[in-house]
Order: sequence, then structure tokens, then C-alpha cells
Amino acid sequence: MRIDVLTLFPEMCEGVFGASILGKAREKGLVSLNTVNFREYATNKHNTVDDYPYGGGGGMVLKPDPIFGAVEDVIQKASVEHTEQKEESDTRTPRRPRVILMCPQGETFSQSKAEELSQEDHLIFICGHYEGYDERIREFLVTDELSIGDYVLTGGELPAMVVVDSVVRLLPGVLGNESSAITDSFSTGLLEYPHYTRPAEFRDMKVPDVLLSGHHANVEAWRREQSLRRTIERRPDLLDKVELSDKDRAILQRLKSNNSK
Repeated sequence: MRIDVLTLFPEMCEGVFGASILGKAREKGLVSLNTVNFREYATNKHNTVDDYPYGGGGGMVLKPDPIFGAVEDVIQKASVEHTEQKEESDTRTPRRPRVILMCPQGETFSQSKAEELSQEDHLIFICGHYEGYDERIREFLVTDELSIGDYVLTGGELPAMVVVDSVVRLLPGVLGNESSAITDSFSTGLLEYPHYTRPAEFRDMKVPDVLLSGHHANVEAWRREQSLRRTIERRPDLLDKVELSDKDRAILQRLKSNNSK
């Protein structure tokens, strides 16, 4: 996968892209993480990328020309790179990249969206730092508008890095244990069950006996019940969106009955 982040502050992203799981994935060649300073695509002698809004009002608006120029150049370079690197037997035409605008008005980012984006070949993120974007960017250039929550930040870099981290960890080979991403909270629709490790007893606090039993079926049953318990206690809204078995419903009914006593 190739990921390009269009930003006025590429140094904000490079530290994150070079560390931890993202850094290792980059080193292994599992993902190409790039930053592009779209000020380099400004079309005036002062290299300005924003201007006053038509009709008046406070703040500055991100101009369309540097953003369109940067996205088009990135897509062209990616196409050339794909042509140079592909093997003769590879006749697949690369899909057009998803161009993602990080914006408070966008769709709230979720695990299901991360899983969807992880299937793409190329993602382009646009990060702004002003009052807003020229509407033509939204209407004619982007494919997705994403928000990471109902609050306002100074720019789109932090939200973009959140999304990139969430997507990259789902790529094959990125995590050491491939089952980790599958059992994460929200991946199954439920919150994840509790984890324990050595020592089995610490300051009179003991690991549940079932986890020490070696009985895999009992362990899985315990973990499922704990996931249901945590979800109903902390995020009951998630239960409306997950497919539950008859056994799950029976467990939930028992948990509700116990809580009401």
C-alpha cells in the first residue's frame, strides 16, 4: 500500500511514520508512507495556499489550486512507480486512489472504515490548517471526508496519523501476531476481553483459574462472556450493531439480571 499525506507541516508526520509499528512496516516495505508539502504547488509568487473567503467572514480558506496540483502530481508519480516496479505477468490496473479530506464535517471514523481502507492500494490524505477548504476541493477532488470525533483541532495532521495507524496495522505482515487485529476491540463488534500475563499471582491479585486450566474451549467461552460483559457495561450501544448468537443473548440476559439485583 502507498499512503501520501498532503500537509504544510511534514515534520509532524515523519516522527510517527518512522517509529514503532509504522516504522517497522515501512522498513519491511509493507507500506510506503510519504509526506507532501502542498505549499510547493502554490501558483503565485508568494507561495500562498490560503485566501480570504468570498462573501466575507472570519478566517482564511484553503485555495483549490495547490491541492489539486499536489494530488494530481502524486497520482502521476504513483502510476509511473507502479509501471516501473510491476512484473511482466502483472496485468492488473491499479485502482484510482482514495483521496481523503480530514474534516470535522466528515463521516466519523470507525474500525469498519479502517478495514475498508486497508483493502486499497493507494490513500491520499489532505490536511488543512485554516477556517475551511474551498468547496471545489470537496466536490470535485476528494472521495471521502473523515472526522475522528466531534471536536476541533488546529489541523488535519493528527487525525490523519490516527487513521493511517489504524489502517496500516491491518495490513498483512504488519503485526507480529495476525490474530491481534482480528480480536481487537471493535473488530468483532464487541469490546475486547481482559488480558493477563505472568506472574499468576501478584500482591494477592490472581489470574482467573480458567486461563490457567489449559482447557481451550473453556478459555474461549470465558473470553466471549467477558467481551459481552465489558460491552454491555461500557458501550451498550455497540450491541445494536453486532450479530449475536442465541448463546450470546442468553449470556446477556443473565448479565442484565445479575446487574439488576
